[in-house]
Amino acid sequence: MNKYLDAASIALSAIWASKLRSLMTVLGNIVAVTSIIVVVSLIQGLNASVKTAILNQAGADSFNIQQFPITRSDEEFDKVRSNPRISLADMRAIRRYGGLAGAVMADAGAQGRITYRDKSIEQTRVQGVTDNYVDFSSFDAERGRLMSPTEVQTSRPVTVIGWGTADRLFGPDVDPLEKVIQIEGIHFRVVGVSEKRGTLLGRSQDEFAIVPLGQFQMMFGSRPRLSVSVKPNDISQMERAKEEATLALRTARGLKPKQVDNFGIFTSDTILDIYHSATNGIFAVLVGVVGLSLVVGGIVIMNIMLMVVTERTREIGLRKALGARRADITSQILTESVVLSIFGGVVGTMLGAAIATTIARFTPVPASVELWSVALGIGITAVVGLFFGLYPAIRAARLDPIEALRKE
Repeated sequence: MNKYLDAASIALSAIWASKLRSLMTVLGNIVAVTSIIVVVSLIQGLNASVKTAILNQAGADSFNIQQFPITRSDEEFDKVRSNPRISLADMRAIRRYGGLAGAVMADAGAQGRITYRDKSIEQTRVQGVTDNYVDFSSFDAERGRLMSPTEVQTSRPVTVIGWGTADRLFGPDVDPLEKVIQIEGIHFRVVGVSEKRGTLLGRSQDEFAIVPLGQFQMMFGSRPRLSVSVKPNDISQMERAKEEATLALRTARGLKPKQVDNFGIFTSDTILDIYHSATNGIFAVLVGVVGLSLVVGGIVIMNIMLMVVTERTREIGLRKALGARRADITSQILTESVVLSIFGGVVGTMLGAAIATTIARFTPVPASVELWSVALGIGITAVVGLFFGLYPAIRAARLDPIEALRKE
């Protein structure tokens, strides 16, 4: 252990003695590790934000039934283009035949204008829901309350608005509860404000209004594009509940055994899988391209270490004449190469973390600097230093001590 510490001390002394050369040597590693940390941090931040947004919308304890299943090409979509719309009859069929379904809700969404006195918000998401919506975890009221099932069933003009909607309409000094706002020209009384959900790529997730489905149909038409959400009594029965809902819909729609489903079923995991399948390849290529600069940095380190071996030929010959073994010379040169490479990795990691944090603070792009990514960046540079330092170390170990001592 002492010889490795001594070799590391020699390497650090060499770095300090030749600051400019050392900086130029590890510059490739610094750039590569900085890029990797920044890219990985942005990817992790984006993945976390997307996951949070999906769970906020879909909920982790329920599944959703929509008109179309997942399609990956125009040909696949052409096959399901004629699928009938989801209807309230479908919701009632699942309620009737779905013994494992603890709650079933139909909902629809549209973009509308929300106004309070002289303030208005254009293109705000308006969601119409049925009475069972209160049983789904994606709905909450941080202030006030949720609409009661009776209010929803009787289509009362009440609403729960998002944190962002309340902030833009009322500001920090006005209590939005029991205030009357206009949604698409119709008056609604605010009974609750949802908790803050944040943003996704600069787009607020807190600007919305939830209203009874009956009121929604009055504003946007009697045949909106519905979806049905189902929450099982027990989350461990999710797959069985999906099968049960599928059977209920097929029966209600009169589908024959050989006919394919004319609807799609989604869970939050399904949506996350779609997102990951669409982005994992892109992220892998991006990290791979950035990682190529590590190879360039490793080649630079190898060239410098070869030069160091040439400069220290007499020193190496003297050490061998005094009894140093090949393994001692090899370990010394390898340790110096690894320390030099790790030095670049540490500097690159700090720069990458600083850049990622700055991007997250001043732009809509989220970033998350994970401990494992820091360890990965430093670990990769150690491997690079070890790999590209191997040839110079072997070359140094093979030097003939007599010939080395003759070297001027």
